[in-house]
Amino acid sequence: MNIIQCYAPTNDNNDEIEDQFYERLQSIIEKCPRKDLTILMGDLNAKVGIDNTEYEDIMGRHGLGERNENGERFANLWAFNKLVIGGTIFPHNRIHKATWISPNHTTENQIDHICINRNFRKTMKDVRTKSEADMASDYHLVVANLKLKLKKNWTTGQTALQRFNTDFLRHTNKLNEFKITLNNRFQALQDLLKEEETTMEDNWKGIKEALISTCQEFLGLNKHHHKKWISKETLDKIKERKNKEAPS
Repeated sequence: MNIIQCYAPTNDNNDEIEDQFYERLQSIIEKCPRKDLTILMGDLNAKVGIDNTEYEDIMGRHGLGERNENGERFANLWAFNKLVIGGTIFPHNRIHKATWISPNHTTENQIDHICINRNFRKTMKDVRTKSEADMASDYHLVVANLKLKLKKNWTTGQTALQRFNTDFLRHTNKLNEFKITLNNRFQALQDLLKEEETTMEDNWKGIKEALISTCQEFLGLNKHHHKKWISKETLDKIKERKNKEAPS
């Protein structure tokens, strides 16, 4: 799971500042694996409104007001990254949509958002504001209700108990061979990563495979010895008791 909390510049800032923010935000989103659950939330200072034309995949028609310039930037970025704007999906009264209310209570805006990647859209059951939460602020608390179904990560006994025999590394010759081979594989991996555009997950996978394959080649696995559930001393006492109870 990836959680991104952010605070965007207001609509009054110049384009350069806003472009820098959204470019930075895009670079952070790109680091999150697509298959992971990603939640992005915060004060985006963006009004997306109720018109979801051309954005049907990432927002509903239950927003608030009309889209402003920041809202257009926001919607474009979310559509590009397939992130759903939670506050526009669920039908609520106006009081449960507005995230900011002016001190004189004449202006209501929906500028704070909780978003989720589209693959996990069905896990989001509700998004609303809690006007009754006393925060001594013009902002209202935004709450999302998520229901996740986590898959069990089943592993075989062999995988779970796999341990490499590191005793071999106590021998100088074996240790040197191990270092040379591992270094060569890391160097080959580094050269490959320079040529291809890869994610952090790809980089870690390559490092892990290089390390495991080298360990398998040079070290082998430790044999797992299950502990006996009963000691030799206990068995001897049982045998002694049986001999005493046996008829002479």
